[in-house]
Amino acid sequence: MEEKPRLSRLTAILTQLQSSRIVTAKMLADKHKVSIRTIYRDIRTLEKSGVPIVTEEGKGYSMMEGYQLPPVMFTEDEANALITAEQLILKNKDASFVQYYSEAILKIKALLKGPQKDKASLLKERIYFADNYLNQKTSNYLMRIQSALTNFEVLNIDYLSLNQQSTNRNIEPFALYSSQEKWLLIAYCRLRKAFRVFRIDHIQKITNTYKHFESHNMTLEEYYKSYDKYYQDTSDLNGK
Repeated sequence: MEEKPRLSRLTAILTQLQSSRIVTAKMLADKHKVSIRTIYRDIRTLEKSGVPIVTEEGKGYSMMEGYQLPPVMFTEDEANALITAEQLILKNKDASFVQYYSEAILKIKALLKGPQKDKASLLKERIYFADNYLNQKTSNYLMRIQSALTNFEVLNIDYLSLNQQSTNRNIEPFALYSSQEKWLLIAYCRLRKAFRVFRIDHIQKITNTYKHFESHNMTLEEYYKSYDKYYQDTSDLNGK
């Protein structure tokens, strides 16, 4: 009885290794609800089967660069979850996000088998989200900001505050979150020399500066602990 869940676990570990830069034994143990010792055995099993796993001392495991697994097969529930997410994302107000997700989901659908494709098409016709029922698109910068965030690029923005004040800033994107159908950007503002919160749909223009910044080496949770009590003072929604 142990062999089937172990096979399923090994497959899941392979997928996680391929989709993440680094994975720790503790992360895998917590995810699969097994001991760290069991994960060590699983890793050795995968290595013996020819999977090129790189062990980085003190960090974790990664897949050797360039190694590719055969195409992933989706279960029916996984396919349904993707189709449901697609309908939700199509209602998002950022045009760039909708465009790139639609292109990505098209490639994913190509992996579905014939019967799965039929069921996915049926589900797509029977799912409806009431949010943003007019399908408004109020911004087109989410993907550009995400790229700057992960590549530590300084962006120059023309920003219109809720009080209709226009300013020009150089910012260091730090984090994104969505609230009430609006995307908000947390960024370090070089003009104010402090973190600020900007509504993406109030960014009028983004210009490349071709400059980079050092990572702030802080998690989003740490940011909230440090800055949440000053939120009203550090928000730039009103042009402060």
